[in-house]
Parts: sequence; structure tokens; C-alpha cells
Amino acid sequence: MTLESSKYMGGVGALLLVIAGIGTFGTPFVGLLGLVGIILILIALHGMADFYGDRGIFNNALYAFITGIIGVVAFFGTLVVALISFIASLPSWAQPYINAGDWQGLANAFQQHITDFTSFLDIFGTVFLMLILALVVLFVFLVVAMFFFRRSLGRLSTKTHVGLFGTAGLLMLIGAILTIIVIGLILVWIGWILLTVAFFSVRETAPAQPTSTVSQASTQ
Repeated sequence: MTLESSKYMGGVGALLLVIAGIGTFGTPFVGLLGLVGIILILIALHGMADFYGDRGIFNNALYAFITGIIGVVAFFGTLVVALISFIASLPSWAQPYINAGDWQGLANAFQQHITDFTSFLDIFGTVFLMLILALVVLFVFLVVAMFFFRRSLGRLSTKTHVGLFGTAGLLMLIGAILTIIVIGLILVWIGWILLTVAFFSVRETAPAQPTSTVSQASTQ
């Protein structure tokens, strides 16, 4: 794979992630573009790692991808455990509704039995704590994944002399840390935009290094 094809593949992949970020606020199916975008970026980084002779460019991106996958699996796994624990811990008055599949009746029964915050915690306390745990697990894995991805983009920035790679990586790492507030997601999305521009800014040959005065004198 040539550098030219790698940079265009990476640019298209990053652009798909930008579109996916917008699409998640409309139809969830557009978000599937994000997975295609990530795969294209990984292929592009693999090609660039070969071109520049720096395996760390691809390896760190791969670590980021694997960490992200583990985080998502751990998140949904925790949610499943929370759901099972919730059903198992339901009071005896809820079991007939569950056995009969009468979800409307179960909802009405909840309204009758939840009269204050204490009764709410008695019923939903466990699942509430498990949900918080799932979010914390996802947050930690997301930050670690972005840490690896920033390292990948930092090495790529050094090799290509395109500073936007480093800026995009730093912005996405900060955004991952700030995902507990809305601005974090916005920063990550802006980071993907910068990454798109960075890929398309890569040139076939690196800029020539300035010749030192000593070297010039020695050649005269």
C-alpha cells in the first residue's frame, strides 16, 4: 500500500467518523459508519507504519481499538448482570406479573409500592449502582484507548511533519476525559475533523530539513 492510498483511506475513515457523530443524533444506523471508519483508519495507519518504518504508529492504534472493544463488551456485560440481579431481587409481589408477562400491570404495581425515595432505593438501588459501575468501566477504557491512539497520532505527526495529527490526538484524549460532560463528546468530534484534515495534508515526501551553517561551511 502506497502512502498516497493510505492517506486517502485514513481521510475517508476519519470523515466517516465525523458523519457518524452527526448521524447518532438522527438515525442510530448511521452510527455504523463509525465502525467502517475505524477499520479504514487502522488499515491506513498500518500502511503508513510500513512506509515510515515505525510499527508504533499502527501498534498503538491497534491497542486503542482492542481496549475500546473490551470496554464496550465490559459495559454491556455489566448491564446484563445488572438486569439479571434486578430481576432476581424483585419483591415477591412483582413475580406474578413477571411470570404472566404483564408488564403494564408490573408498572402499575411499581407506582403503588414506590411511595418515597427510600422505597425507590430498596427496589432499584442495586441496578442503579450497577449502572454507575458500567459507566465508570466504559469511561476508564475509553480514556485508556484514547491514550494509546494519541501516542499513535503523535508518532505519525513526527514522521509526516503534520502537526494536526498531534493536535487531533490531544484533543480527543482531553475529550475522552471530559466525557462526563457534554463538551467532552464535542471535543472528540472536533478531533475527528482535525484528523480528517491531517490525513489529507500528508505529502509524499517529508519536508527537507534545514541545512546547518556548519554543514554549509564544510562543503565550500
